[in-house]
Amino acid sequence: MNPVWHSITEALRSEITEYGALLHLFEEQQQRLFARDPEAVLRLSTDIEAQVRILHDSRRRREELVSAYAVAHGHPAGATLRSLLPNFVAEVRPLLEAMITEVNVLIHRVRRVSRHNHTLLARSVDAQQQLLRQLKPDAFTQTYAPNGRVSMTTTARPSPALQAAG
Repeated sequence: MNPVWHSITEALRSEITEYGALLHLFEEQQQRLFARDPEAVLRLSTDIEAQVRILHDSRRRREELVSAYAVAHGHPAGATLRSLLPNFVAEVRPLLEAMITEVNVLIHRVRRVSRHNHTLLARSVDAQQQLLRQLKPDAFTQTYAPNGRVSMTTTARPSPALQAAG
């Protein structure tokens, strides 16, 4: 019979693995952004969305195990794993503490890389819009949204594919 902490550590291992996979995808996306490979960036965006769903399921499973453990030991269902550490045998606490710390470190790294990639994508879109405005200034209208953000709209006027000169 496996002690309850085995299930919790396996769930933490799974969560760490999924965060690592997500971090890898974000780093690969960043490389593809710098390489100006839009097809790969788009593919990776889809892969990132799928990985986030997998990570969400892994995290939910771990939270359910911790919640069940908390309730079984007279604590509220929303108790954090860190707050439950005194309930585990002394030999297991350092392992759980290290795994909790690793999950938190990975969360911060994923958030940082995600924000960086978002900034890179936003700047790329801005650069493309500026280029298009320079090539066809009459085709775009700049407006302000109610939240104060600038938005670009295209004019509905189609331009001919071929145009006769003189």
